[in-house]
Amino acid sequence: METTNRSLWSRIIRHRYLYLMVLPGFLTVLVFNYFPMYGILIAFKNYSASKGIMDSPWVGFKYFNTFFHDPMAFRVLKNTLLLGVFTLFWSFPAPIILALLFNELRNKRFKKIVQTVSYFPHFISVVIVAGMIKEFTARDGLFNDIISFFGGTPIMFLLEPDYFRTIFISSGIWQGIGFGTIIYLAALSGIDPTLYDVAEVDGANRWKKVVHITWPSLKSTTVILLIFAVGGILGSDFQKIILLYSPETYSVADVIGSYVYRQGILGAQYEYTTAIGLFMSVISFIVLYLTNLISRKVSDTSLF
Repeated sequence: METTNRSLWSRIIRHRYLYLMVLPGFLTVLVFNYFPMYGILIAFKNYSASKGIMDSPWVGFKYFNTFFHDPMAFRVLKNTLLLGVFTLFWSFPAPIILALLFNELRNKRFKKIVQTVSYFPHFISVVIVAGMIKEFTARDGLFNDIISFFGGTPIMFLLEPDYFRTIFISSGIWQGIGFGTIIYLAALSGIDPTLYDVAEVDGANRWKKVVHITWPSLKSTTVILLIFAVGGILGSDFQKIILLYSPETYSVADVIGSYVYRQGILGAQYEYTTAIGLFMSVISFIVLYLTNLISRKVSDTSLF
């Protein structure tokens, strides 16, 4: 045991500068992600601010049962799941397709310009994006101007439930597609160019090069990112939803995050919303674990 401890400390001393570089990130995660986890106890207590978390009386699974019997529970769960699935279906392949298109560009200057332009929306604040959407979809906005130009009737897009998911998902693709290509382009940069030359000598066209060389090089990266994406399928971007939705679109736009915001922040039901958040975290972990398990069985690629 002493030999093991001595060996451990010797490695730490030898690599002390590397550990010092990791220390700020480690402390950040520890302080802001792990220390606050004791707050989940509120989900099992009748929380009183005067008594504090530890001294508040236990109530067991009372608030979980309250949520399961809440008539709004089915609606917010359904909306969260549908919005997450639709977002995954449309948003996840978009950066892959764009990265493949970038990879086919031969003019390096034009390629860099297009890549830079595609990155810009990622750095725009969610508040600004929501403001842009509201301006474009307003009755006198750009979209309705185009509709009116072709003789159509103006549409109040953000007040129509049929349009909310389309607006939300398409704006998300626009904002994240460029930045999402970075990892895929990094994977593509590791492909040996001679493979393409050999394939061309063998008579392969561009499509066959993509299928037999480019895609196999992206496969493991895609699987890992897909696992993360599926694990976060219940974590919709509720900040943008709150900025865009209205009572008229609650039927399709009200998700777990927005419901927790209204009940917890506005309604001060801290115990109830903590229970909902903990329940969704457990479900997300189970989904992530099952996705990882299936991936390991099917493709031999997994997170753990």
